[in-house]
Amino acid sequence: MFGLVFKALDALPRHRRIVARVTGESRAQLVTNLVAFGEVGLGAWMLVGRFLPICVAIQTVALVVMNTLELRYARDLLFSPVLMVCANAALLAGGWYVALHGL
Repeated sequence: MFGLVFKALDALPRHRRIVARVTGESRAQLVTNLVAFGEVGLGAWMLVGRFLPICVAIQTVALVVMNTLELRYARDLLFSPVLMVCANAALLAGGWYVALHGL
């Protein structure tokens, strides 16, 4: 949802503005599209169900880096920084559970 609708389809331009804070306005759309592609790809990988620990490890690194950059450079554009971190931690916990134990 976040990757495809909010980022790739620009349904929430705030995501692009957050990226612009980190990369600069001239690269924001390209980088936002690359992030969207990566998020959709990781979601599809989870659905395929192969090599899930590698998939979730990549998700973990990506989310930690993205959250760190967002909190450092665009905190004022975030609706709720604490909720964002908690939601992403819950997402990763679920991903790790599935990767290590299955459904």
